[in-house]
Amino acid sequence: MSDLTRMTATEIAGLVAGGETSAVEVTRAHLDRIAAVDDRVHAFLHVDSEGALAAARAVDERRAAGEELGPLAGVPVAVKDVLTTKGVPTTVGSKILEGWRPPYDSTIVQRLRDAGTVMLGKTNMDEFAMGSSTEYSAYGPTHNPWDLDRIPGGSGGGSAAALAAYEAPLAIGSDTGGSIRQPGAVTGTVGAKPTYGGTSRYGLVAFSSSLDTPGPCARTVLDAALLHQVIGGHDPRDSTSIPAPVPDVVAAAKLGATGDLTGVKLGVVTEFTGEGAEPGVMAAFRESVDALAKLGAEIVEVSCPHFRYALPAYYLIAPSECSSNLARFDGVRFGLRVGDDGNRSLEEVMSLTREAGFGAEVKRRIMIGTYALSSGYYDAYYGQAQKVRTLITRDFNAAFEQVDALISPTTPFVAFPIGARTSDPYQMYLADLFTIPTNLYGGPGISVPCGLSDGLPVGLQVMAPTMADDRMYRVAAALESVVGTFTPPAL
Repeated sequence: MSDLTRMTATEIAGLVAGGETSAVEVTRAHLDRIAAVDDRVHAFLHVDSEGALAAARAVDERRAAGEELGPLAGVPVAVKDVLTTKGVPTTVGSKILEGWRPPYDSTIVQRLRDAGTVMLGKTNMDEFAMGSSTEYSAYGPTHNPWDLDRIPGGSGGGSAAALAAYEAPLAIGSDTGGSIRQPGAVTGTVGAKPTYGGTSRYGLVAFSSSLDTPGPCARTVLDAALLHQVIGGHDPRDSTSIPAPVPDVVAAAKLGATGDLTGVKLGVVTEFTGEGAEPGVMAAFRESVDALAKLGAEIVEVSCPHFRYALPAYYLIAPSECSSNLARFDGVRFGLRVGDDGNRSLEEVMSLTREAGFGAEVKRRIMIGTYALSSGYYDAYYGQAQKVRTLITRDFNAAFEQVDALISPTTPFVAFPIGARTSDPYQMYLADLFTIPTNLYGGPGISVPCGLSDGLPVGLQVMAPTMADDRMYRVAAALESVVGTFTPPAL
């Protein structure tokens, strides 16, 4: 394996800018790595070798012409297949969009191109981002590089696995209930969910519009912050985009890397330190809390009593929104069309198309959401869930009057074996137990590796107030400065 694939994004960008290597060399090294290992990992659904090399050559030409390059120019990036990419397949892990090539780029992808990053391809995911293990992809599961018989988390397991397998130094994910942070935790990588509205949803295929948040994935906190800075900021094409600048997350990550948290007050969420988590996960978390205290942070316990209702509230709100959003996939306008032989009605074609195109988990959530929104049940289910969402937001606001940030384990357990939970949806949903409250609130959260349990990675989650993304980067970088990064067994 080329040493270039082991380097951080920061290191690669420095070499390219200094002329010590070329963007083309870096890109070829990563394409070679994908060719060597991805048949076992299955992190990618589509590798755009031609497009990647063309983008890399453009960066080299700009450097040769004396242009000043951006902080991530020439750095390869993998993109979760939930973001539209002009001329490059976007399937959302579903048969219903198999082979679809969008006519436009999402805002996130356009900003990546403008920054001079090199898009390697599209990564595997649970269909329409509905899942916690990347086993619900219509194109087969992704495997965790730490143990190929285990899941890499979900729904963005492809992006996280690509990082852990050294197929890419950077990746983009999307987080609806933990789909960036949870895969980061179980693959030993860094995953950050920005403040809702802090990154554009334009061109993001919608699952749950009030929750979906694109964000950065990396192997170090600083790399994640650099990527966050590139993709973040106001977008007039997204009505939910916040018209405010991105907090200086890069400066915060650099400050945290000094290992000084003097004056920072951190709250340990009481509801996430009791039953429900594996002993090994809690042991690694407690050791990390002690490490943060030694760096100068003041640690206090904070109760957020309504967090315990986040899981059921989420599984009413998200399916309700998905039921509405996925109504557009009807076999008429684009994507798969089944049964259109001239002898069937529009309703029959639509039914056959959705039956053939959607997987079991997507159908399950559409049915739950449709029921929750139906006449006579809206107030009893969806309406009540939104009230719980308000109570959870109040818990966050009250907590942030006492502390600068909240910390908890990212997931209750380490990566489980492939196939172990697919027969029990509730057990699968528990994977996002600790990450969902942040999505309901709308604030930022980050997962950073904090240790190992039975030889598998454990993540610590830092949650901050809305538009205070810099706080989470400072704390995460400080922990990384003492815990270090984690390297999976060689593939």
